[in-house]
Amino acid sequence: MEKVNHTLKSVLPRAKELVKKMSLEEKASLCSGKNFWNTKEIERLGIKSMMVTDGPHGLRKQAGDSDHLGINNSVSTTCFPTAVATACSFDRDLLYEMGIALGEECVQEEVAVILGPGANIKRSPLCGRNFEYFSEDPLLTGEMAAALIGGIQSKNIGTSLKHYLANNQEKARLISNSVIDERALREIYLTGFEIAIKKAQPWTLMCSYNKINDIYASGHKLLMTDIPRGEWGFEGAIVTDWGAMNDRVEGIQAGLDLEMPAFDGASDRLIVDAVRAGKLDEKLVDLSAVRMTAIALQAEETQATHYDAEAHNELARRVARESAVLLKLGNVLPVDKHKKIALIGEFAKVPRYQGAGSSKISPNRITSVSDAFDAENISYSFAPGYSATSDEPNEALITEAIGVAKEADVIFAFVGLPDSYESEGFDRTHLNMPKAHTRLIDELVATGKKIVVVISAGGVVNIPWRDKVDSILLMNLSGQNNGYAAYDLLFGDYSPSGKLAETYPLTLTETPSIAHFGTGGNIEYRESIYVGYRYYDKAQKQVMYPFGHGLSYTTFTYSGLKLSAMKIGDRDTLQVEVVVTNTGKQAGKEIVQLYISAPESTIYKPMRELRDFAKVELQMNESKTVTFTLERRAFAYYNINVKDWFVESGDYKIEIGASSRDIRLNDTVTVDSSQEGAIPDYRTAAPGYYNLLQPGTYDVPKEQFEEVLGRKVPEERILRPFTPNSTLGDIRVHWIGRMMNKQVEKSTMKIFAGDEGDSSDIVKMIQEMAVDMPLRQLGMLSQGTLSVKRIEGLIDIMNGHILKGIRGLMKK
Repeated sequence: MEKVNHTLKSVLPRAKELVKKMSLEEKASLCSGKNFWNTKEIERLGIKSMMVTDGPHGLRKQAGDSDHLGINNSVSTTCFPTAVATACSFDRDLLYEMGIALGEECVQEEVAVILGPGANIKRSPLCGRNFEYFSEDPLLTGEMAAALIGGIQSKNIGTSLKHYLANNQEKARLISNSVIDERALREIYLTGFEIAIKKAQPWTLMCSYNKINDIYASGHKLLMTDIPRGEWGFEGAIVTDWGAMNDRVEGIQAGLDLEMPAFDGASDRLIVDAVRAGKLDEKLVDLSAVRMTAIALQAEETQATHYDAEAHNELARRVARESAVLLKLGNVLPVDKHKKIALIGEFAKVPRYQGAGSSKISPNRITSVSDAFDAENISYSFAPGYSATSDEPNEALITEAIGVAKEADVIFAFVGLPDSYESEGFDRTHLNMPKAHTRLIDELVATGKKIVVVISAGGVVNIPWRDKVDSILLMNLSGQNNGYAAYDLLFGDYSPSGKLAETYPLTLTETPSIAHFGTGGNIEYRESIYVGYRYYDKAQKQVMYPFGHGLSYTTFTYSGLKLSAMKIGDRDTLQVEVVVTNTGKQAGKEIVQLYISAPESTIYKPMRELRDFAKVELQMNESKTVTFTLERRAFAYYNINVKDWFVESGDYKIEIGASSRDIRLNDTVTVDSSQEGAIPDYRTAAPGYYNLLQPGTYDVPKEQFEEVLGRKVPEERILRPFTPNSTLGDIRVHWIGRMMNKQVEKSTMKIFAGDEGDSSDIVKMIQEMAVDMPLRQLGMLSQGTLSVKRIEGLIDIMNGHILKGIRGLMKK
């Protein structure tokens, strides 16, 4: 299909002319929201207000009360599979097509910008929000994000690439400090955003809450201006995550354009006062106003339309189908539709198809597996086997499930993670499924029947019975039409074609970041570049399933690897060709992965890194030639001594594989580099980055990490005196703080738990987040009831400045 992307380039000249006609107050007004979901208008100049809403795998437009946590109701739209699923498709065209559909739904609902996609790296499988993110690999992350952005913006709907940057855990995300060495920052955490921006030019880039190397993202000039605008050519606006602004004037100076949501006009006044006091260059305000005006102008060109809900539902089915990963094939799948089938597990009737939090969509329909079986006249017997709201095994339900299983030829068992195990707002503490799910599988195995296990989860899970069951199909969180997608695959109407976008480790203790994950102050990224398979492969760790793993009902062979040259310069391109053949008995799709293994050096490097991929569809006995083009960046690492991407001379191995551990073909190209510069050498000062063949948990000593970091790790934040960045948890030591905490908890229970007793997951999310909420965010939480001055007044009183605090409380 022809791909069109409506960027802001064409409207920027008009935006600049309009800004010349604005007063300082008007320009400042464009730098904050009108309310929770809308930007401000300037009627006299014809600049209209725009609506933005949450995404990223569906449209979450709230027609009534607003919140940013997925709690209050939103309009019904299509819930597509989440990023944890779609990344496993490795299919750029599919993500583009999904983006078109999302854009069409935004057009109908008169939404100008959808907040997504998320391009954060899966540093740890414990991150509670991993279901919203694509991969542990930055190339795959960037390519999937770029494709989705391109599809959405083809309908003239803006996107907001998020959460920029290094927001890789939910614990204390509002105040934590991600301490990362420069090379890891460039190679792992910035690269996905770089690819998406260079390829797709999202209208906006959303900054995260956290600090990066001791500076809040909202005030980080290097990350807000110098890199995205100076190096990558980013043309759009940078917007805060909701309530992420630390210092408004500092934000403008750093290049942060839009603060969301509205906050009683206080931020606008701060900008105006700073300009008039000579503390802020008005030209910087002009730049922000131009960017916001450009988005408003571009949004005006959107043509009203209505989307086809049935077509989008079918697309959701296809996306889920293409993204499912067959972890284990065995000799059961695909199953004959006339077999006696036992459908066991509550998820078969009440599916887990999306995550909790601000991305929670109100689907316009939901098709479970049992719904799909019923519609297709598949005969089956059902038993829930467990309660989705309880961890503990239910003996009566297990006994019932065993009885049903004994009468069947084949068992389809549906298990995974419930909402209470993973969500925005808190992280996981382990990788286990509920005891009820694991016990159920153990009991079903004991029946001796053929078992196919279908897993629904937003992240990596332990699979202790993987060697005991016949087949394992990973659906991840696969959207509203997950039932039909599973039906298509279980009975062989289509062959599974997804591959893992993240490694499944054997144990949590062997994950490279586990020693320094989930803390509330400084989060030390001591593993540096060793994230995911970059660590496991270098350390030669056994894993449950490697990155890129995924099986099929058919088989593929690789042959005819050909390089366009055996020796190249660092500025040359290299063409790589490989022939893929379907040698099985069914049509299918294979994901061909190209890795590069760099030569030995004085700088530490991974064993191999993904540098390109392609998904190819093949009929039985069909062969196709897949061609890759490798440019300079594919051979480079980031050299902190020269502050640039650097290619070393030497022999580079080109590897073609079906996963990072299943390399089918390889050849070598010699690269003659013209670059000059000292290559970093930490072999003596930080040997922990060179010798990874050690048993147990990977934990580089602090002194070695500081050598690579180039400085001392920052001191932990000081808890007293209290400041606007003190948290509700911090102020519990003061009686006023305890009262405030009780009021927040009381409000949470009253608003979100109600009398139904079924909102424990939401309550848990709110309570976990509230503990780490900085006081500066109370204005947003109170919907403006607590002004900046009143918050400062409460802080003054808790710091012992009673009279000053009382005066502050009396101000609006």
